[in-house]
Parts: sequence; C-alpha cells; structure tokens
Amino acid sequence: MNERYLTVDQVAELLGTTIRFPRRLIEERRIRYVKVGRHVRIPKSAIDEYIAARTVEPVRLRRTGLRRAA
Repeated sequence: MNERYLTVDQVAELLGTTIRFPRRLIEERRIRYVKVGRHVRIPKSAIDEYIAARTVEPVRLRRTGLRRAA
C-alpha cells in the first residue's frame, strides 16, 4: 500500500492541463479514483496507465529497396 495518491490539482499539473480535464475524466469514469469522504484522490498508477493506454507510437516505414520503373 505504498501507492501515492494525487489531488485533482496535482494531476492537472502533472498532465499539463487545466483542473477541468482531470475532473472530466473522473466524471466520465475514464480513470480510476478513490473517494476519501468528500475528497477525490487519483492513484499515480492510474495516471501512468492512462498515459500508456493513449500513447501513440511512431509508424516505422519499411524500406522497399531501390526498384525502378521500366
């Protein structure tokens, strides 16, 4: 249970967004969160999973060789 829990403000700063974005993620249940009384905390691992799931890898083009048209 050494998980680090972040506030909405901390998540917004970590993602480089406004506070509205993590609040919308919570409202739409697109990210895991924990309610502690009336406070909302987001596990750091949930942020890492969110980023990993939405990371777009670059496309590697295959080299086709040097073919010439006749």
